[in-house]
Amino acid sequence: MAFSTAITPFSTLYLPIRHSNLHISTLQSLPIRCCSSSSLSFSTNESSSSKLSTQFDLKTYWTNLIGEINENLDQAIPVKYPDQIYEAMRYSVLAKGAKRAPPVMCITACELFGGDRLAAFPTACALEMVHAASLIHDDLPCMDNDPFRRGQPSNHTNYGVDMAILAGDALFPLGFQHIVSHTPSDLVPEQRLLRVIAEIARAVGSTGMAAGQFLELEGGPNSVEFVQEKKFGEMGECSAVCGGLLAGADDDELQRLRRYGRAVGVLYQVINDVLEEKTMKSKEIEDNKKKGKSYVGIYGIEKAMKVAEELRAQARKELDGFQKYGEKVAPLYSFVEYAADRGFRVGD
Repeated sequence: MAFSTAITPFSTLYLPIRHSNLHISTLQSLPIRCCSSSSLSFSTNESSSSKLSTQFDLKTYWTNLIGEINENLDQAIPVKYPDQIYEAMRYSVLAKGAKRAPPVMCITACELFGGDRLAAFPTACALEMVHAASLIHDDLPCMDNDPFRRGQPSNHTNYGVDMAILAGDALFPLGFQHIVSHTPSDLVPEQRLLRVIAEIARAVGSTGMAAGQFLELEGGPNSVEFVQEKKFGEMGECSAVCGGLLAGADDDELQRLRRYGRAVGVLYQVINDVLEEKTMKSKEIEDNKKKGKSYVGIYGIEKAMKVAEELRAQARKELDGFQKYGEKVAPLYSFVEYAADRGFRVGD
């Protein structure tokens, strides 16, 4: 069966950063086709992987898992002295509308290889903490200077720049501490935990997300691919790999997860660039071109959609290597289709 459908007008499209509610529909397999600037078109094919993703109800899976993740996050960041810092930390980590993509991907990857969900929750929460910290700092006036996040005042808008900086600074080490102090030792050997901590540190550090933020500040038309790989691909890559590490995946499997997570993370942002281009004013578009922030602004919609198609194909190809795990790989396939269809910034 094959079909084509045009997405709703860009003025009414769901944009994750500006919306406060979780919007996840039951997914269908939607390979991207190159399209005109006025709409995004998709069609389906009948591969075994597409059957898995069409039969899997990501909405129910994700909604139920988010409930468990939120409970764990609430317990992980209790308010204590100094109250104002903890309140600022909780404001961003427990914000309504957070899709919890990093922890969901981590837990799903862990379960793919037979790992216990209880073993993954501490790392999953840590990923959400460090991701929230990166968003707090990303929104600061000295960075992207964004007064809103997910339709709500950003952390520094609500608590002030000083408290926002402190909240972000506190969340990074709290994430690592939470992994060490809450991961059941009978489920995850110490050596695996060390690799998980090293993986997160690499992803958010000076050669990872921080490098992407640096080059985004520096700007330039040749920086967009590097910025997107570092700012968006790194978190997807790290989340998937951490889940595999916790469950004892072998090196070849970890490399597949690494390539998969990176492809999905960048795929979202390329699609998001296409969608945002239609909502921006001409001055904003021109500013993004000068700063090298928009893939579409630099290369145009047609090339952006070709890149998105390649990323989608790459992500699915990596997952094809996990077919032996049967239905356990279905959630990971569905994430790809959701990113291609609507777009989700991994962890936005």
